[in-house]
Amino acid sequence: MSVPTLEIERWLPTSRKELERRGWEWVDVILFSGDAYVDHPSFGASVIGRVLEAEGLRVALVPHPNWRDDLRDFKKLGRPRLFFGVSAGAMDSMVNHYTANKRLRSDDAYTPDGRPGMRPDYPTIVYTRILKELYPDVPVVIGGIEASLRRITHYDYWQDCLRPSILIESGADILSYGMGEQTLREIARRLRDGEPVSALCDIPQTVVVRPVADMPAEKEGENYCVLAPHEVCLKSRRAQARNFAVVEEESNRYAARLLWQQCGEKALKINPPWPPISEAELDAIYDLPFTRLPHPRYQGKTIPAFEMIKFSITLHRGCFGGCAFCTLSAHQGKFISSRSEASVLREVKQIVAMPDFKGNLSDLGGPSANMYRMNGKKLSACRACRRPSCLWPAVCPNLHIDHRPLLHLYRAVDRMPGVKRSFIGSGIRYDLLLPRNAEEALNAASREYIEELITRHVSGRLKVAPEHVSREVLGCMRKPDFKQFEQFRTIFERINEVHGLRQQLIPYFMSSHPGCRPVDMAELATITKNLNFLLEQVQDFTPTPMTLATETYYAGFNPCTGERVYTARTAEEKLAQRQFFFWYKPEFRRGIEQELRRMRREDLLVKLFGNRYSTPPSPKRSKRSKR
Repeated sequence: MSVPTLEIERWLPTSRKELERRGWEWVDVILFSGDAYVDHPSFGASVIGRVLEAEGLRVALVPHPNWRDDLRDFKKLGRPRLFFGVSAGAMDSMVNHYTANKRLRSDDAYTPDGRPGMRPDYPTIVYTRILKELYPDVPVVIGGIEASLRRITHYDYWQDCLRPSILIESGADILSYGMGEQTLREIARRLRDGEPVSALCDIPQTVVVRPVADMPAEKEGENYCVLAPHEVCLKSRRAQARNFAVVEEESNRYAARLLWQQCGEKALKINPPWPPISEAELDAIYDLPFTRLPHPRYQGKTIPAFEMIKFSITLHRGCFGGCAFCTLSAHQGKFISSRSEASVLREVKQIVAMPDFKGNLSDLGGPSANMYRMNGKKLSACRACRRPSCLWPAVCPNLHIDHRPLLHLYRAVDRMPGVKRSFIGSGIRYDLLLPRNAEEALNAASREYIEELITRHVSGRLKVAPEHVSREVLGCMRKPDFKQFEQFRTIFERINEVHGLRQQLIPYFMSSHPGCRPVDMAELATITKNLNFLLEQVQDFTPTPMTLATETYYAGFNPCTGERVYTARTAEEKLAQRQFFFWYKPEFRRGIEQELRRMRREDLLVKLFGNRYSTPPSPKRSKRSKR
């Protein structure tokens, strides 16, 4: 493919020919990613590449390298002066590859034309081992969500076993967990200053391998904690559960402790994270010269993940929801870091200048759309807090719930020349909108936000995530009572009626979460039927590393309370729960009837299908009839 020199140089180089066009005979850092190369701030490898480039380094990027052939993709750019960086991509590869029932997916949103099979399972491990074999003396730094969530002993659903830290399995030199800009900048600076990689053992938000002799003699101190060794976790689910409880608590502290874990003859040193990134630092990242486009090598092809976000804007990082099944706090942390309004407006201006922009921004959001600029009233209370969630089991009284900055930002964006509408595609936390504040101005701002959201920023459908209807299941999920969803739905319908709008509320629900039984799903079906929902946005719980729900699934009890928790584990149990989402489809009716009869809940059959619900059960055939 022929691409003009000036155009191709707007991207980080991906080939030897692109290096030659720049006149580069060598590079400082080579990044390997399981994703296609999209030069956009929503793609982690691109962000790290731009951050290092801004430090004056020569950076190249190799997207979805071929690991099956003669490994030419791993050799084509040669040896970097400082280090290789490796990431599986924007998703954990196993979530990307497999459904909750471990069936292989037929597409991949992060590859050209959604083509499957362009990355291996566990690419962080596969890529790193290849690089270490080819260039044993070049440091390898691993990062991204796959590495971040597998930084210590973790349960792997797809292998159905505990696995050691991915740092150990891959053979990499350093693991960067969480959002990696500050970490990679520091690693690059110190390597450039001549320090050996073996000396980089104290950088925040990294995991490194050290001699066992370096571990403290005592199990716990004010600034550190020694976790149960990997080999002990293999023998004891309770030891693994205790480890998780410690790691989750430290992940949600403002100033976490140093953690240690022994693995065989090695010791993992898990350094505490950086403080939350500042507004100025976050603005500087988004001001980097992203083209906001896929690399020209994909000309004529579509990258589905890019199409979803190309006209969207991220307003903040972090989430203090603390949902039991979510990895956000383990990766981004619970403390919110927000961009300035000026930074957001500069990005809007860039999008407006894009030739195919038609005036509609698809999302002004973040991990949760309406947490922008929300933090604690008293920072001292936040520094002492160890809660995993600021919203569960009740909204923290120290949380400053103020929607006025977000309202001001929405209106500033909508006034920008070239913007017709700005929509909110990220999920809304309605439990932030409904609580009463002591300050009436804040309550008025929440009401004003709801009104403006529904009348001006909904593209026909508004996504929210009640997840379930059962109080017990919602407790296991760390989600608010379903009554709050019903309250929000009433407000949504009233505002639509007042303004003559015909918009839909799209609720997300989950089956097979720890604590959820078939009867809970049957009641979910009857309640959502009465609310006139024919469910579309549903999912079966998939255990992913470093979440409370996953550890509960593995251990059989809640690691934080020790309470035993029922969990659907087999494919048959999961499908028996999932079918209740689709009670209105004829092909699921017989299975639902059989399940409800098994539970002796004919009352729920009547609620779902009416008094004439029954299709006669198939008569049991006697031995004589079989003959």
